[in-house]
Amino acid sequence: MALLPAIASAKLVLSCTLDQGGVTQVLEFLPDTDPYNAKEIDINGRFRFKAVVVGNAHHIDYIKLYTYSQSSRQPVLLHEANYLAPISSSSDSPQTLTGVNYIYSPDLERELKYSCTLQDKRQDTKKDTKQDTKL
Repeated sequence: MALLPAIASAKLVLSCTLDQGGVTQVLEFLPDTDPYNAKEIDINGRFRFKAVVVGNAHHIDYIKLYTYSQSSRQPVLLHEANYLAPISSSSDSPQTLTGVNYIYSPDLERELKYSCTLQDKRQDTKKDTKQDTKL
């Protein structure tokens, strides 16, 4: 069996921490060249969160964050934030991109708290090439 050496490559990742109703989630979003591929994430059936990260693994063109209230008829946009060509930080010391945002729904004043960081993570990829030698 032959193993190729590990290859370290840069990988930009948007990491968001969302807290709603005592439940905390950490979500990671990868860049995409098509903004229409971004999907809304359901947060406890009360909110929806959508992160549009446009760019590639080495450069981000822009980030758009959307927060919706989930009403009985349809989602209602509560908050939109735009970041043009944000700068990433190393994974050793992630830098906050958004600060802490507090969003309140019009129904019962439910609260969603979120913050996001853009990180330049090094991804170690190991490629195993197994060669069976049967005699």
